[in-house]
Amino acid sequence: MSTILIIDDEKAIRKTLNEILTFEGYKVTEASDGEEGLKLFSSTTFDVVLCDIKMPKMDGIEFLVKATELNPDVPVVMISGHGTIETAVDAVKKGAFDYISKPPDLNRMLITLRNAMDKNTLSKETRTLKRKVSRVQEMIGESEGIARIKDTIEKVAPTDARVLVTGENGVGKEMVARWIHEKSNRNTGPIIEVNCAAIPGELIESELFGHEKGSFTSAIKQRIGKFEQASGGTLFLDEVGDMSLSAQAKVLRALQEGKITRVGGDKEISVDVRVVAATNKDLLKEVEDKNFRLDLYHRLGVILIHVPSLNERRDDIPLLVDKFLGDIGVEYGQAKKTIDKKAMDALQRHNWSGNIRELRNVVERLVILSGKSIQLEDVNNYVLPR
Repeated sequence: MSTILIIDDEKAIRKTLNEILTFEGYKVTEASDGEEGLKLFSSTTFDVVLCDIKMPKMDGIEFLVKATELNPDVPVVMISGHGTIETAVDAVKKGAFDYISKPPDLNRMLITLRNAMDKNTLSKETRTLKRKVSRVQEMIGESEGIARIKDTIEKVAPTDARVLVTGENGVGKEMVARWIHEKSNRNTGPIIEVNCAAIPGELIESELFGHEKGSFTSAIKQRIGKFEQASGGTLFLDEVGDMSLSAQAKVLRALQEGKITRVGGDKEISVDVRVVAATNKDLLKEVEDKNFRLDLYHRLGVILIHVPSLNERRDDIPLLVDKFLGDIGVEYGQAKKTIDKKAMDALQRHNWSGNIRELRNVVERLVILSGKSIQLEDVNNYVLPR
């Protein structure tokens, strides 16, 4: 139910508006002057404010200015029986969403409120998307392994040293790479990710280095590769152990010389790229099996960071579960669920073969299927194998 704050010194106006808006399905709160309205506005979240201009103690324009400073995303619709065009223009300039004359036309007021609600919803969605796009997820954990990783990132990130991140699937290798980029001097540049395991061997070179038009059958136009896209920033080579030997040779040359050549071209292109690589494989074993170049291993592994499995850092599970409960509650638009200690103990004893990725999925499953609080019975029913 959308919430509306009505601020007007005329009791009859407040009562009329309250009855109309309540009938339309809104939850309404009243204030008799600007001071009272500002106190309510600062302590309670509203979707829209309807505010009179001429009021004792604090007039509507003063309220508008202060409310906009507190929360510019909440639309304020000004209403007045003594208004002029100049007053309306002044209110809009100071941040009002719209201006309505008294007595308000019912249809126009309801349309204005719906438009204001839409603006509020769009503002919230935009903020959420910006957080998802621009913010790197927090690295949760207080275990020795995580503390060591955080310390290494602080030391390594400001340099241009190449980093090789190792660990099982789902432990958070990509997050480590993104934190290295975020804390580096290149954080205003792009971080470009390449999943070497997901790209067919015959296409990996085109993906990394680009290609010229006509260089092969399906090359109908020129393509800029990931190395060029990441110039000035960071290139994250995920699952680098799955890269073909042919592509490895070209990557080695790019790291040695800072130059690449597009597939089908002969022009050398200079690139300024910091490479962070990650793998779930034992690359030295891959070298022994002649699946990975030793010289490339040494080029990539200037700094080695190993991310422990979740089974190796069980003390961090309560912190991770708490974070996921909060995130999932926000995503689903519901209150954050609690979890019983016995249920948490069961999660800490579980074998997390899928690591943090699996834990996050399990917490989401429990949020969906459990009651207000997650109990041991929920874990037994929905998590532990039968």
